Amino acid sequence: MSSFVIRSVRVDEWRAAKELRLAALRDPVAHIAFLEAYEEAVGRPDSFWQERVRKGAEGATGAQQIIAEGPDGEWVGGLVVFVEEAGTTDWAGCAVEQLQAHIVGVFMLPEHRGCGLTDVLFDAALEWAWEAAGVERVRLIVHQDNARAQRFYRRVGFVPSGVTVSVGGEFGDSELEFVLERELQP
Repeated sequence: MSSFVIRSVRVDEWRAAKELRLAALRDPVAHIAFLEAYEEAVGRPDSFWQERVRKGAEGATGAQQIIAEGPDGEWVGGLVVFVEEAGTTDWAGCAVEQLQAHIVGVFMLPEHRGCGLTDVLFDAALEWAWEAAGVERVRLIVHQDNARAQRFYRRVGFVPSGVTVSVGGEFGDSELEFVLERELQP
């Protein structure tokens, strides 16, 4: 695993970010893991992907897209962590009650699952959230039927908050919020 680099994306890497996202949307559980269909994403213009990467690129303050890069330069996995400000509403229209980070778009190519890379991605996301963004809570939303993701999130310390988000439509209707509170040091 030492041959992999975990890092934030750079603004000019939008093509690689697009390819990783399209690979994620072709995953067999994409219909319960992502709130976007492959057919929708593949048709988006380059300007969409450029803006998406710009918002989470290295040095951005409101979000970070973090990737696992193999020794050959291939992106094998990634996630996005972004800040949600207290007093705003989230993507589902729910009130945000405290400054928090939200992890989305978690994906690892199947041949790299189970080797610890996703743990390292989460470590990097949490470090950014705690240190750079200064949040005290990190959350993520997972479909009620996505057992694989739920097992991983529990293993790395996230717990269900009891909040259920209804998204409806073709993606199903029950998403569960999992949270991780920052442990304050004395």
